[in-house]
Order: sequence, then structure tokens, then C-alpha cells
Amino acid sequence: MPSLKEFRNRIASVKSTQKITSAMKMVAAAKLRKAQEQAEASRPYAERMARMLGSLAESVKGTPGAPPMLAGNGKDDVHLIILATADRGLCGGFNTSIVRDARRRIEKLKAAGKTVKILCLGRKGRDQLRRVYGESIIETIEDMNRPMVNFDKVADVSERVTQMFENGEFDVCSIFYARFKSAMTQIVTEQQLIPFQGDEADENDKSDEQGDGAAAVGGAVYEYEPNEEQILKELLPRNLAVQIFKALLENNASEHGARMTAMDSATRNAGDMIDSLTLRYNRTRQAVITKELIEIISAKEAL
Repeated sequence: MPSLKEFRNRIASVKSTQKITSAMKMVAAAKLRKAQEQAEASRPYAERMARMLGSLAESVKGTPGAPPMLAGNGKDDVHLIILATADRGLCGGFNTSIVRDARRRIEKLKAAGKTVKILCLGRKGRDQLRRVYGESIIETIEDMNRPMVNFDKVADVSERVTQMFENGEFDVCSIFYARFKSAMTQIVTEQQLIPFQGDEADENDKSDEQGDGAAAVGGAVYEYEPNEEQILKELLPRNLAVQIFKALLENNASEHGARMTAMDSATRNAGDMIDSLTLRYNRTRQAVITKELIEIISAKEAL
């Protein structure tokens, strides 16, 4: 049985850990509020841009002038997986959930005979995939959310991906990230970026061709100059950056929510452990006192 000193040391150690996890929980909660506001603010713009491009794309699909980022290059052999994770741990199963879904997708592609390339946005994704898929990881970019998610950094990543596609280094590109729902719920999401796939729109938001350079979006008719092909050629790379930016904002909010939840759970577990250790300490102390009293009484009777 541990001595009283060992019990005191363990209780002090757990109390110290509890203070750390409690502080980390408060820091994560403070960061979560701002990150959540940024993620929610980015959704309408990104979704509306994707919807507008999807509507515009309907009029040029199948035509010879359709941009490759929309129609693809006619092949499906090489897939680029953008894996967005955190640079740090202590956030529960946040990183593991994203990597697990990405791993399933990679295994499915490899089983079909496809070539997979992985671009890691965050150190934890690379660390978990390095042992099995190290040869497929082409680059790891860290600190995408320090001190905050910056569009300039995202634009550099988008430009790199666009250049790779134009050079024929891959045929299909998808991103894996965690969409923020609440502090306790993050939804792992796979989104195809290249070739462009718009969100499924309802009947009111679908566009109908209205003649040369005209399309209806949400009931309104827009005329495009010079033409849809030229506009798509300019907007598709910009949309790529916007969608990656939105995914990283969602991921950032999800990371802080997961870390706050994990640290709250760790703080409560530390409190339970302190209670258990204190109870065992008191029982051991009572047993020591009882033993000493018996020895004193026995010695007095012997005298």
C-alpha cells in the first residue's frame, strides 16, 4: 500500500494538472467564440459563390470551351487529397476523425488502382499518415491558423494546387476537414474541389439557359460579358481559394470546440481522481493512527 507521502504527492500532481486543463479550457473557449463567428460569416459567401458558379456551369458543361477546372481533364487516375488537421493535439478525437475518413478514402482509391497524393495542412495529419502513406505525402504546411486563418496563406496554397493541376500532376482534388456544428459536434466533411462540383440546389436556385450570355439564378436573369467561359476561367481559381479558406475556418472553429470539450472532460476527470485519492489517503491515515494507538496501549499494558 502506498505511503501517506506518496498519496500527498499524487494528489498535488493531479491538482496541478487540473489547473492546467482548466486554464486550457478557458483559453479554448475564448478562441472558440471568434473562430465560430468567422466560420459562420464565411458560409453564406462561399455557398452562394459555389451556387452561382454551379448555375453558370450548367450552360457550358459539355461544350468544347469549358474550363478544365470545371469539366476536368478527361482522366481519373491521380487524386490529390488535401488533409486539413491541427498542428497540436489535446483536442480529443478531432484529428483522428478527419484522418480516419481520409484514410478510408485513400485505401478505396488505391484498391481501385488510383495514384494518391496527399497535401497536409497541419502537422497532426502528417504524423498519423506518415508511417503508412509517407511516400504519398508531397508537402506539409503548418501554422495555417496562427495567429489566425489568413486568406493570403490560403491563396498561396490555392495557387500551388492550381499550378499542379495545370501541369497535369493530378486529375481530381478533394479536401477533408471538420465542419463546425457545436462545441461538442464536428462533422468530418469531404468536398471535391477539382473538377468543380456545385452544391445541390433546389428548384428555385437552379439556372436555366436564357440565350447567349444570359442565365437565371434564383429567379433573376443575369447577362455575362464577355461570356460564361471567360468568367468561369477567372472565377474558378478564386472559388478554389474561397472554398479552402472556408474549410480552414470551419476546421479552426472545430479544433477549438473539440479542445474546449476535451479539456472540460479532463478537468472533471481530474476532480474525480482527486476525490478518490483523498478518500484512500484518509483511510490509510486512519489505519496508521489506529495502529499507533494499539501499539501505545499494548506497550502500556506490558509495563
